[in-house]
Amino acid sequence: MNYHKHYSVQEATHKMERYCTYQERCHKEVEIKLKEMRMIPDAIDHIIGHLIQQNYLNEERFARNFARGKFNHKKWGKNRIVRELKQRNISKFNINIALKEIDDQDYVTTLDVLAKKRISQLNESNLAKKRKKLSDYLLYRGWENQLVYEKVMELTR
Repeated sequence: MNYHKHYSVQEATHKMERYCTYQERCHKEVEIKLKEMRMIPDAIDHIIGHLIQQNYLNEERFARNFARGKFNHKKWGKNRIVRELKQRNISKFNINIALKEIDDQDYVTTLDVLAKKRISQLNESNLAKKRKKLSDYLLYRGWENQLVYEKVMELTR
């Protein structure tokens, strides 16, 4: 039997308050969750409006935390952070605010540490292949082309 629990707007609102309290969420995540709960569009708009008013949901705060967290913990570059925030429908305005959470000096230092760690793990005698592997790794993580190119050349002279 395909049974789905039906939620009242009040129950769904309470559930979403807890969902947003547990961890920062973006509007898109909340909307997806509400659709999974089979809430109608009017109810979704009402609940999201409530969550914004009560400050459970704040896209700028979400974007700032996201950028800080992905940079500090996953060592992502700005390109990857921007791409991921765009996928979550975060505005250009909030993306720019979020990127200010990353200190320029920390950014350069992190790239250096990441690149040195990765190059020490590469068992590649062919210099061209070694450079390609290192640059692919850094580009995948979202570091800017120019920074990657300069770092690869610096470390593989």
